This record gives sequence, structure tokens and C-alpha cells, in this order.
Amino acid sequence: MLQALVALGGASIVNAPAVYAQANNLVITTYGGSWEKFWRDILVPAFTEQSGIDPTLDIGLGRVYMTNMRAAGAENPPYSCVMTNEIYSTVLREEGFFEKLDLSKLPNYADLYPVATAASDGWAAVGLISPIGIGYRTDMVSEAPTKWTDLWDNPELAGRLGLYNIVNSAGKMFLMLTSKIYGSGIDDLDTGFAKLKELGRVYQTDFNMSTAMATGEIAVAPFDFGEIARLRNQGLPVDCIIPEEGLMMWDQTFNITANTPSREEAYAYLDFVLSPVGQDLLMREFFVSPVNKKVTVPAELAKDVPVSGEAMSQFIAWDWDLMNDNAEEIARRWNEIFGA
Repeated sequence: MLQALVALGGASIVNAPAVYAQANNLVITTYGGSWEKFWRDILVPAFTEQSGIDPTLDIGLGRVYMTNMRAAGAENPPYSCVMTNEIYSTVLREEGFFEKLDLSKLPNYADLYPVATAASDGWAAVGLISPIGIGYRTDMVSEAPTKWTDLWDNPELAGRLGLYNIVNSAGKMFLMLTSKIYGSGIDDLDTGFAKLKELGRVYQTDFNMSTAMATGEIAVAPFDFGEIARLRNQGLPVDCIIPEEGLMMWDQTFNITANTPSREEAYAYLDFVLSPVGQDLLMREFFVSPVNKKVTVPAELAKDVPVSGEAMSQFIAWDWDLMNDNAEEIARRWNEIFGA
């Protein structure tokens, strides 16, 4: 199966294994649980089959990677290619831990949707996009939501709303989204906080919204389309829509560390992730939206992966510098409204 998938990518992405026979150790990152299992069982073997490179996998979270990199220093990076959310990448990039991408080593970069390249301005590439729309229980809502403002305007949803808290980047996005819709822009946080207060009681979570949706504790929430697909495929009456005002997303930004001794190998790995082969594997496992324009969502996955093609232009751009520079004050104001 892996050989067949690699063949789909075409000769242009195939590297001779001998080139990397004496390579330095390539250290790449991912998260635990199903992420680690997929990387170990599927993605890394496919990459090794193509390239001859056998990387070391480091399991952690963005906050852990940031701590480890700062402890080691930019001259001695503990990783070669770091996958993490853009909110962390922004800080580490400004502190000099990543190099600007050499696009001559990333032929697949040219085939990416703008949403995968715009935020980092050539310093990184988004390799995974998990679109966040409005998820809801079809058996608990008489009229399906169509826009974000329905969370305020539809009285049926009052007291039945779930939100990711301000520790999660989705909470920060929701604050900026509210500021954009009701105020002068995503930086109009005073208006955003005032409108959030109007929501009243909400259910908050740092990570997993699925349990509250499955038990009926909430009827509606900002939701990852992939997670809605998993719940629906388990038989739960749920659906997710693309709101009229645009989409949020969880991004996984891939960065090459400055001064890594495995620079060539890191570029080979990143190019594989961005390739049609890598994106197809990720899409089928996590129901993420493929960032490579050459990947077509097959008919059998169309309902589970509804954001592709032209819909990839509906993601809202965020200001992570704004969030990071005012993190403590933003958290304080959020918690005053919803509680910690």
C-alpha cells in the first residue's frame, strides 16, 4: 500500500535512499495518542520508503517544544523539523529558532493553497488544517445554524453553547472572531469581550469538546469538522456547517530549525508532508483539509472533508502577535466573564 501511495506522488518527489545513507539524525515532532500511532505506523514508514531516511520521533506539545528549544538554545536545536500551532511558531520564529525556508528544496510548496503559506511569509508551511465551523446536535436543534451570529441571536441555543477556553488557541480565535464581527476588526477586543459577556453561561473545555456533545451537555459549539465526522461515523446525530462569516482552524505549522545538522533531511521530510502522498495520508487518517491543490477529496470522504478547493479561501487570518503580547490581560478578562 505504501509503495502504491508513493507512486501516486510521481517521480519528482522520489529521492534515492543512497543519498541519505550517511545522514545526520533527523528529529521530528508530533503529538501523543492517535497522532503518535499514525506517525509511527503510517507516515514515517511511507517517508522512509520513499527517501531512505529513518527519523527519530519526539512526542510532546507546543509548550513543551518551546521550553526545550529555549533550554537548548538556537545554536543547538533538539529538533530538526518542528510541527506546532502557529501561535507558538510565531514566538519561536521571532526568537531566532527557525530559518526562513529555502523554497528550492520544497518543490511541493508551489502547489499549496495560500492559507498554508500566508501567515508565516515564507518562514514555514502549514502541513495540516483542521477547519473549525459550527458543530451541533441535529436532534437538539430545531433550526440548523448558518452563521456565527446565530450563537447570540438564536434563543434556542442559550445555555447550550460550548466554547474552547482561552488557554486553547480556538478560544483566542473566537475572541478575535467576535471582535471582527461586532467591532472594527479582530483587534477591537473591548467590543469582543462585551459581546462575549452577552452569551451568558457556556460550557468550557481546554481540549475535548466531543464528550460534552456526545452526552448532550451542549447542543452547539465551534467544532473541528474532522471530529464531527468521527462522532457522526460512530452514530451520533451531529453535523457541522461552514459559517457565512468564515472559518476558524487549528493549524499545524512545520518549521525547519536554524542550525540543525540534519538540514537536508528536514527539508526532505517537510516536502514529503506537503506532497500529494503525504496530504492524502493525513486526510484519510484525520479528515483534515489537504493543503496541496493537487489532492482531490474522493467522493466517499466528501461529507467528512467538506472544506477543500474554493472553500479553502474562507479561513480567517489571525493576529497571533496580538494574542501573545497581551496574553495575561486577555486571559484575565476572559476568565472574569466565563470563569477559569
